[in-house]
Amino acid sequence: MKKIILPALALLLVLNVSAQKNNRTINRVIKEKQVRKIEKTLSSDDMEGRALFTPGIDKAADFIAREFRKAGLQPLSPAQHYFQEFTLVASQQTQARGTINNRDTDSASIIAFTSQKVLEVNERSGFETVKINDSDRFFNAAYQYITSGKNYIIWVDPVHDKSFPNLNRLKRERFRSDNSVVFVLTDQVPTEYSFRVEHEITEKKLKNIVGILPGKDQPAGQDRKDEYVIFSGHYDHLGIGKPDAKGDSIYNGANDDAAGITAVIMLSRYFKKIKDNARTLVFAAFTAEETGGFGSQYFSMQLDPDLVTAMFNIEMIGTESKWGANSAYITGYEKTDMGKILEKNLKGTTFTFYPDPYPEQQLFYRSDNATLARLGVPAHTISTSKMDSEPYYHTPGDELSTLDMKNMTAIIKAIALSSVSIVNGTDTPSRVDASSIRH
Repeated sequence: MKKIILPALALLLVLNVSAQKNNRTINRVIKEKQVRKIEKTLSSDDMEGRALFTPGIDKAADFIAREFRKAGLQPLSPAQHYFQEFTLVASQQTQARGTINNRDTDSASIIAFTSQKVLEVNERSGFETVKINDSDRFFNAAYQYITSGKNYIIWVDPVHDKSFPNLNRLKRERFRSDNSVVFVLTDQVPTEYSFRVEHEITEKKLKNIVGILPGKDQPAGQDRKDEYVIFSGHYDHLGIGKPDAKGDSIYNGANDDAAGITAVIMLSRYFKKIKDNARTLVFAAFTAEETGGFGSQYFSMQLDPDLVTAMFNIEMIGTESKWGANSAYITGYEKTDMGKILEKNLKGTTFTFYPDPYPEQQLFYRSDNATLARLGVPAHTISTSKMDSEPYYHTPGDELSTLDMKNMTAIIKAIALSSVSIVNGTDTPSRVDASSIRH
C-alpha cells in the first residue's frame, strides 16, 4: 500500500512546487506595466491603424518581430526569420478566344480562373473535363472546382447562361497556385478544343510573424516535440478612414486586435521563462484577418493539422466580458473538451471561462481559429468582447484609453495558467468533428 501512496504523494508535491514556481514567475513576467507598454505601441497613431499595404502595418510587423527576438523565440522552419511571407493574386480577364470542334467560340462564353497571364489549353493539355448539367446547382458546383487545386475544363450547360457571367464575382484575391480552371458555356462535350485566355495579374505581398519555442526533451516514449500548441492573434486593422465626430480618422484597433497580439507577446515571454513546454509552442501574429482571414489560412497550410494539439486564438480581450472582470468566453466551447481542461487548470483561482454567449453571431467561424478547426484541430478563440454592445468596435474610438489594462493583464495570466497541462503534455484536447463544421 505504501508503495502506491508515496509515489502519488511525491508526484502531488512536485506538481504543487511546480505550480507555485509558475505562479511566482507569472507575476514577475506578465506585469500590467509591460502589457500597457506593448499595447500602447501597437495601437499608437504611428501605426496608422495597421491597414494592409501601408507603412503602418510594416512598422507593426517589425515591432512584433523584435519582441519575438527579445523573447528568445526561433523562426518556424524552414524560414530563417520571423516573417512568413506569401502572395495574394488578383486577376482580371482581358481577352479570351477559342474553338470547339474547329468552330470559333464566343469570347463571352469563356471564363478562366488562373494565376497565369496567358493560359493556353487544348485537348492534349491533360486537364480533366467535366460537365455542369442543367439540373446542377451552378455556383456550388463551380466553387468546388475552383477550390479543388486541380486543372479542369468545365462544360457549362446553356441553361445557366444568365448565371454564367456572374462567375467573375468569384474572382477574389487568392493564394498563388499552379492550377487553372476554365469554364465554357456550351451545349456540347467536344472532342477537340483550344482556348487562349489572357489576364492582367496583380500580386500583393503579405506576411505573418511566427516564432516558436521547441518542445523540451522527455523520457523515452513520451516525446511531444513534434506536437504543436499555437497562441495567436491578428495584427492588421482598418487603417485610416472616415473621421468621427471628434475628427479622429485613425482606426487604432487597440482592442481589435492589438490586445490579442499583446497577449501573444507576453505569453511568449512567460513560456520562455518557465522552460516547461513538452510540446513545441508556436506564437503567430496573423495578417489580413479583417479582409478574409488570408494570414491564418496560409499559416494553416504550412502545418500538418494532425500534429496541432490545440490553438489558443486571442481576439479582443481589452474590455470586460458580460460577466465582469476575471472572465472570458471560448468560441465553439461545445465542439471539444478543451474548455473543460482550461477550467480544471484554473480551479482555485478567481478566473472563469464561459461558453460563447453570442452563438447567433457565429464567432467560431469568424476569426483566425476557423481554418484549423475545419481540419479537426481543437482551435478556439478566447475573447471578452460584448458583441451586442461594444461601442468602439471598428471605430476610431478603439484606443488604449478605452481598455481595462488591469483586467487584460489578468486574462493573459489566466490563459497562461489554464494552458499549462496542454503545454506540458499532460492533457490532449479532443478533436473537432470536422464533418460538423460549416464550410
